[in-house]
Amino acid sequence: LKLYDNKLSGTIPTELGVLSNLGDLYLHRNKLDGPIPTELGVLSNIRALYLFENKLSGTIPTELGVLSNLDYLSLRDNDLTGSMPTEVCNLR
Repeated sequence: LKLYDNKLSGTIPTELGVLSNLGDLYLHRNKLDGPIPTELGVLSNIRALYLFENKLSGTIPTELGVLSNLDYLSLRDNDLTGSMPTEVCNLR
């Protein structure tokens, strides 16, 4: 799902978590704010999650640490706080 560079605003919809066959989610370079939804942690087939250059806040959800097919994760240039969860660091 490629929705990058579209000046999208608001929060990331939690409903994205029901897209079980989603392989890639590109939401970078928008104006999205609020937390990263924990529901993204159920996207078992996701390979790439690009959320960089938004205005996301809060902590990185530990639920992302179960995304065993995740090859690419980019969260840079947001307003996230805290440390990278150990669960996410332990992904292959």
